[in-house]
Amino acid sequence: MADGSRPVSSVRANCSDAEWQARQSLAATYRIFDHFGWYELIFNHITLRVPGPEHHFLINPYGLWYREVTASNLVKVDLDGNIIGDSEWGINPAGYVIHSAIHAAREDAHCVMHTHSTTGVAVACQAAGLSRDNFYGAIIGDRVAYHDFEGVTCDADEKTRLVANLGEKNYMILRSHGLLTCGHTAAAAFQRIWTLQRACDVQMMAQQSGQPIIPVTQAIVDRSQGVMDNFEGEGATAADRIFEALVREIDRKDTSWRD
Repeated sequence: MADGSRPVSSVRANCSDAEWQARQSLAATYRIFDHFGWYELIFNHITLRVPGPEHHFLINPYGLWYREVTASNLVKVDLDGNIIGDSEWGINPAGYVIHSAIHAAREDAHCVMHTHSTTGVAVACQAAGLSRDNFYGAIIGDRVAYHDFEGVTCDADEKTRLVANLGEKNYMILRSHGLLTCGHTAAAAFQRIWTLQRACDVQMMAQQSGQPIIPVTQAIVDRSQGVMDNFEGEGATAADRIFEALVREIDRKDTSWRD
């Protein structure tokens, strides 16, 4: 039994401890996104690389709600989109194009998160992009990359342009489309998507107030980013503690994601 009450799945029995840990981490992330309402029916994706030299990564089964994702039903694919092992589920080609491009190009981008939240898409539609004139925008500052909208992302030819626009940054706004972050761990990528989402929420609310917005100086942006570097770093305690706290929260609702 996996926890004294549930049977070990066939997937668990046939994968390494490292892969199972990755599966549980990603399944938890999907449930956390569901908790925040960051889902788009059965669409959008969070992916996590499976430890090892093969560059395989895990993605959600095409057709399931985020609240239905578990460690066992995550689909393992290679960089060409081929499903590795047995799975009763397929994958969404649009998700594969964006995520495989980043996983292939960035050795440090083990986790990639993409959302279509209302305020995220709203900011992505604005010519000026993300404002630095609020607490969260100042933290991100100049570290957000932009990629122009080319329609639904199903064309493999777009990968080169997407990766070139992302460069070494970990925050990206897909213009007219949505938000994207990446990180060495799910915890690091989550902290970034949460911060980017908060920046978009506050920006839209401030703009809708109709009141003048106080500008934040470049010096303050630089200082804020320096503080954030110490706060978030890859594998940072703060990001891990945030993630662990959220895992406790989703466990209060349902622990089925662990199987």
